[in-house]
Amino acid sequence: MFFNLPTLLTWARIVAIPLIVGVFYLEDMSVARQNQIATVMFVVFALTDWADGYLARRLNQTSAFGAFLDPVADKFLVCAALLVLVHLDRADVFVALIIIGREIAISSLREWMAIIGATKSVAVHMIGKVKTTVQMVAIPFLLFDGTLFKLIDTRLWGTWLIWISAVLTVWSMVYYLQKAIPEIRAKSR
Repeated sequence: MFFNLPTLLTWARIVAIPLIVGVFYLEDMSVARQNQIATVMFVVFALTDWADGYLARRLNQTSAFGAFLDPVADKFLVCAALLVLVHLDRADVFVALIIIGREIAISSLREWMAIIGATKSVAVHMIGKVKTTVQMVAIPFLLFDGTLFKLIDTRLWGTWLIWISAVLTVWSMVYYLQKAIPEIRAKSR
């Protein structure tokens, strides 16, 4: 289904991208205010990732299209946020290349595995979920770029978390490749 509630929430993540990016182009707003608005928007739209899956199962509105669109929306949102952070000099370009490169590589691998009928070998694993969680905490910290509750230096914590995310990104990519290689070898014979 293209337009049930869970799928609309997924579409919302894609629609959010130009809104989050656009906040940083508003000239009549302070940088601190831009940071706050972009952070709140990112967190709200990131939470739709949980909500759309929950609602799809709860309302029995799961669909092949929704299953396809959900990870695409997640990747678009994360990649757009990373590019903004690199542009604002809050994230290292190397980190962005690692994360974005992995997303492209694993998405391609999953597509290839689907073609050869071996999708189960690259099914989502806990390491991928942990990587995503760390990213989804690091990015808002870096977008906020200030002191939270007069206690937490979000740039410092965000920088550490985004680097941890990059390490988890490589680890998860290696994990998925290790799972896929035997299937690829078996299908190549």
